[in-house]
Amino acid sequence: MVTLAKGANVAVDAAAVRAVLSWTPTPGGPAVDGSALLLQADGRVTGDADFVFYNQPRHPSGTVRHAGQAPGADTVEVDLGALPPGVERVVLTASADGGPFGLVAGLRLVVSDSATGTELAEFAITADREIAMITGEFYRRDGRWKFRAVGQGYASGLAGLATDFGITVDSPSAPPSSSPPASPAAYPPAPPAAPAVTPPGYVPPPPPPGFVPPPFPWPLPPGAVAPR
Repeated sequence: MVTLAKGANVAVDAAAVRAVLSWTPTPGGPAVDGSALLLQADGRVTGDADFVFYNQPRHPSGTVRHAGQAPGADTVEVDLGALPPGVERVVLTASADGGPFGLVAGLRLVVSDSATGTELAEFAITADREIAMITGEFYRRDGRWKFRAVGQGYASGLAGLATDFGITVDSPSAPPSSSPPASPAAYPPAPPAAPAVTPPGYVPPPPPPGFVPPPFPWPLPPGAVAPR
């Protein structure tokens, strides 16, 4: 088995592989979920079905599967030799719920040959404040598959990561109100405005010094009466 540093790669000759993301569970620690994205040459998916995760555990082609989670481990299986035409990369991703990956102890990714169980590569992952990340990827180069240790974090979470690759993420909608809004007829009419009242003994203030009234006639609004 080859131990990889971040950014290193190794050739993968197995037709089918298992990628096991493992960690040391701790009381109150974040929950970790693995997932995968099938990408075309432009680095994007062809549709939401190319995102394989716990709520969509199998790609329509059957070549990429979320194999389920055990305490401290989550597994994705990939049939490299049978991937749909046009798929150039299978990106392995993960998300942390309940805290960042910096609180996840012993995080590592191990790739093995599905047929023989032989471990092909191991990558010890370090993280800090990220709540989603690309852990590694399988990519096609000159007709041959390789695996790269990535370890790239996303502070925007799994939704931000998936959106970068073309996945449509629905924004959460506001919760419905427990009671329907009242119709206009349900509101009482506004009380009539009180008429203006001139206080007894009120005397208008004198004009300022130097004030000259404008010549008459001046334009009057329709229906107005000229002063006398």
